[in-house]
Amino acid sequence: MNITYQESGGNSARRHMIDGQLLPNEVTDENVVDAIERVKREAFVPKERKGVAYIDKSIKVAEGRYLMEPLTFAKLLNAADIRSDELVLDIAPATGYSSAVFSKLVETVVAIEEDEALAEIATKNLAEQECDNVALLTAPHAKGLKKQGPYDIIFIGGMVDEVPQALLEQLKENGRLLCVINDNGIGRAALVTYKNKVKGVRILFDTSAPKLKGFEKTKKFEF
Repeated sequence: MNITYQESGGNSARRHMIDGQLLPNEVTDENVVDAIERVKREAFVPKERKGVAYIDKSIKVAEGRYLMEPLTFAKLLNAADIRSDELVLDIAPATGYSSAVFSKLVETVVAIEEDEALAEIATKNLAEQECDNVALLTAPHAKGLKKQGPYDIIFIGGMVDEVPQALLEQLKENGRLLCVINDNGIGRAALVTYKNKVKGVRILFDTSAPKLKGFEKTKKFEF
């Protein structure tokens, strides 16, 4: 169901997205639905794409960078059982949309965007949308930001070949990492844990998401 911004205006299109895409597909966490409804997705896409801000596809916002499909994003958040007192690390927010949604769910969001131009845009967007509880820094995505952790929730805004060990070690004991894993060309939405130095991966559903650079599989030496 593709609802455009121009068809019905931002607020109405956002409600149509929730009613037509999210609620029929098991997005049942009322806090997640409320957070998504409160954030103007059209404010985080380029001017020429505002008319398709609410379609059920990923939206290109820069070369090689996208806002994740709304349903995939919402279902990942829905699976995490996010509490308001938790600390979130949002990796690769691009123009800031994911950080804005998280800002309505928790008290504090730390976001890292390694593209300086996108980080500047995201900072401006978040300020305009009064997301005052988001601290956005420019840093390498795959390394996370250890000094601000550990985190209850880590979200990676794109499909990755593998989750770096550095990020796993920044999770709290009961922390959850949300991402889409590339499984031989098939996207698997996953909730990853790291308890007692043991990694756990729970596959949530199959999906598609644009690949995020910097998370390629580590090459193993062969003798």
